[in-house]
Order: sequence, then C-alpha cells, then structure tokens
Amino acid sequence: MNPAAALTTSTLKFRAPFKQPEFLETGTPLDALIQGFPRGAISEITGPDSSGRTALAYTAIAAATAKLEICAYVDATDSFDPCSAAASGVTLDRLIWVRCGGKADHALKAADNLLHAGGFGVVVLDLCHVSQRDCRRIPISYWYRFRLAIENTPSVLLLVEREPMAKSCAALILEMKRNKAIWSGAPGFQLLRGLDVQAARRKPVSNGACGLRLAV
Repeated sequence: MNPAAALTTSTLKFRAPFKQPEFLETGTPLDALIQGFPRGAISEITGPDSSGRTALAYTAIAAATAKLEICAYVDATDSFDPCSAAASGVTLDRLIWVRCGGKADHALKAADNLLHAGGFGVVVLDLCHVSQRDCRRIPISYWYRFRLAIENTPSVLLLVEREPMAKSCAALILEMKRNKAIWSGAPGFQLLRGLDVQAARRKPVSNGACGLRLAV
C-alpha cells in the first residue's frame, strides 16, 4: 500500500466524529439572527449604557433557568438587580450571585473558579462598569483559559461589557443599541417598563440586525 494512502486512511479512521453545535435559545426574535447563544463557547454582549446589554443577559439566564439549569452571575461592580432579573423571567433560586466589590481581578478569579468547577448552564461575567483602562489591562491569557475551560461542555459564558475584549476567543459578538425607552403611567408619575433595542451581530460577521423589546 502506498504509505501516503495508509496515513490518510489511518487519519480518517481515528478522526473524532463531527458534533453538531448546540445553542441556548432565548425565545425572542434574536434566535432568528444567531440561533441562540452557542454552548461551550464565549459570547460577548457589548454596547453603551442603557443599550439593553444587561437585560439581554437576564433574558439568556431566564431561558436557562427555565430549563432547570443552574446559572451564575459574576458582578464586578455590584450592579446586579434581582428585581429586574426576576421581571425578565430569571428563577432566582437557580442563580448564584457573586459580588466582587468593584474589583475586576476578583471577578476574573471568580469566573475562572466557576467555569472550571463546571455544571452551570450560563455564567455571566459583568464588566459593564469597570473602567476601560482596567478592562484593557486584562491579560488575553484569561480569555484563552476561559475558552478552553468550557469547550465541549454545555455551558455558555456571557461577557457583558462596553466593547469587545475576548475578540478572537469569542464565538459570538453582539452589539446593542437602544432605540427608545418604554414608559407607562400619567405624566409626572411614569415608570420605566422596558427598552426597544437593536442587536447587531458583529461576529460571525453579518449585516443582519434585529429589534427586541426587553424588560428592565
């Protein structure tokens, strides 16, 4: 037998079978754009303040807890709002809230421990209110470490931030933009009920975008 042919045959014989990627669907119009958040991978939700990035993270957690999955929210600056999360459908009994007191290094270490422990449907790392200077100082080795920790697992790691940080280590990057706020009540006594936002997929590259109405 030709040695090259034998090598090719052997390589094909022991190649791992293709595994269809799995996604966490949100139950919103976003699923038509991205299929859902990829499991075993990093996804980034970016955008300015009041763009719906945190509300979208709550929606993803709500979808996971509805499937009886345990989730974790690593809160770098103690900005998580349990009432807003519950209004978005999150089952709080199935959520671990890790408060980090404004220390980004503590948040990274907490996320690292959770991801390597395993068993979580969604782990959110919220860095929205960490200064851009501190965010840019985060070593890229963290993102490689996180990606390796969750590949071939059913876990979703959501990074919530102003601008992309994991970049090449992320399987999905969404950019959020607020269209308008939704209010109810009489003038002078109005309550914020939700946000009309737009989500655009920046990775994989796409010109597509979709509108969402998110509870706050």
